[in-house]
Amino acid sequence: MPTLNYVESPRMPENAVHDEVLEAGLGWIHPLKRGQYFRILDLEGNQAVDTLFYSTADPADRYSAVDTIRRQGNIFLTAGTTLISQDGHELLRIVADTCGRHDTLGGACSAESNTVRYALGKKHMHSCRDSFLLTLAESHGRDEGLAPLGKRDLTANINFFMNVPVDAEGRLSFADGVSSPGKYVELLALMDVTVLISNCPQLNNPCNAYNPTPIRLSVWDPD
Repeated sequence: MPTLNYVESPRMPENAVHDEVLEAGLGWIHPLKRGQYFRILDLEGNQAVDTLFYSTADPADRYSAVDTIRRQGNIFLTAGTTLISQDGHELLRIVADTCGRHDTLGGACSAESNTVRYALGKKHMHSCRDSFLLTLAESHGRDEGLAPLGKRDLTANINFFMNVPVDAEGRLSFADGVSSPGKYVELLALMDVTVLISNCPQLNNPCNAYNPTPIRLSVWDPD
């Protein structure tokens, strides 16, 4: 397992131009302008935050796990990682990280994965895929410069704060989290991007101690 990489941010909460708390199980979509900073803060520790990024100008050009992993030669995201789009553009860069490592392989929970991983009776529990779809549906028609997105735009996502170790055989496991209360990850937008988040509602995964919790989302204008 790689060494955790910690970098703190100089930005203060009182200077944020946008600041809100998102409860567990809810989705969030928000545009970021080039040069803005975006922070996700884990309020109570070990919460998984499923996240996707899109070029606002061209939503078909979105975060690519494959290109990001290939560019940095590492399957985990941390301070210094640049998130690459499927067309090879630089979307955002992680400029601060007090958690140290984030997953980009585990994907989003869904009705199907709840059934396969846990039990048939778990199929209809809330999931991140459902939160993504509901958030996109509710965002349609809003005049906020948001990219028009739909079901086909849901691709392999980032799981901020989630611990998904990979063994020597390439097998993934969902383990106890490596985050704790107050840990955060902060990204610099390198172009105009749209952020889509599901604050994971999963009750069957040990990564959050079976207790989904709120997160804090903050945006700062360029320095």
